[in-house]
Amino acid sequence: MRNNSPHRVSDVMTRAVVAVGRKALFKEMAERMEQWHVSALPVLEGDGRVIGVVSEADLLPKEEFRDSAPDRIPQARRLPDLTKAGGVTAEELMSMPAVTVHCDATLAEAARIMALRHVKRLPVVNDEAVLEGVVSRGDLLKVFLRPDNDLADEIRREVVDPLFPAPVEPVHVMVTEGVARLTGVVADASRIPLAARMVQGVEGVVRVDCRLTAAEG
Repeated sequence: MRNNSPHRVSDVMTRAVVAVGRKALFKEMAERMEQWHVSALPVLEGDGRVIGVVSEADLLPKEEFRDSAPDRIPQARRLPDLTKAGGVTAEELMSMPAVTVHCDATLAEAARIMALRHVKRLPVVNDEAVLEGVVSRGDLLKVFLRPDNDLADEIRREVVDPLFPAPVEPVHVMVTEGVARLTGVVADASRIPLAARMVQGVEGVVRVDCRLTAAEG
């Protein structure tokens, strides 16, 4: 990881995690979600390995189908949802295998998993699948809270200085509300597109306005 810039899940995840075991009861899980303001609970086994996740969606069928006759429930939903509606313990209610992310995964990888699997939170595990934390959508957005000055410093240090050590005219970096603007004249035009891509890759940059130009002749 470069300096203090958050690039990995371990940089932004919440380490204090509310979790339950296989035998946790329905009411206990509902109470924990309410108490800790979370929408899902990792289910742990043995030394802390994540074996599943119980979410609000796993608990809701009990209320949804409380007064519904089985023959009035659409066939496509009947078996899985009626099974959930009759569940009492985490073992009966949890979704498995758990959708997790490794602590060394990039923030982009975590965001992609959330989008593809339609989840709001991911248990963070190590190589042994042991729980180390939880990362939420809000955690992934923390990178956009980085001060503009920090972003500008990183862009100068990691992009401008290595790519343009001897510019024809000084390369100026200005970041406003996460939007990075580069101006100046450089000798090697072929490096300008690379500079724009590298700046876009700096965690916390919202958009890049690259106005670098190449020296004539």
